Amino acid sequence: MAKYLSQEWLDESRKLAEDQPVRPGATAKMQYVVTGAPEGDVKYYWVLEDGKLLDSQLGDAEDSDFALTMSYDDAKKIQQGELDPNAAFMQGRMKVTGNMAKLMSLLPLTNSPEYRALQEQIREITEY
Repeated sequence: MAKYLSQEWLDESRKLAEDQPVRPGATAKMQYVVTGAPEGDVKYYWVLEDGKLLDSQLGDAEDSDFALTMSYDDAKKIQQGELDPNAAFMQGRMKVTGNMAKLMSLLPLTNSPEYRALQEQIREITEY
């Protein structure tokens, strides 16, 4: 089990994502900011290219396309499948800065069967 929001968790999640389908145009550098985590605020980023997760690291991504900021409680609920990320955004619980059009172009991927299966696999390896 990998501790949620640790580098080990990011590495394990990236390995699980290796079999995600190629999705031409689904390319972005995404910054995440999780506030109020047990050890303090956590920043991490993902580099997605044509639907493939190429990198995921703790820290700040220079030149990210957009940033998503949310509380630890909401981030944990999203990860556990208890809160839909689209609903969190619409309710103002997830703040977005940067290229909103790029983010909106990626949202349909979160409803794909492959992505949902990946999220379930990540839940199974995550210790909260």
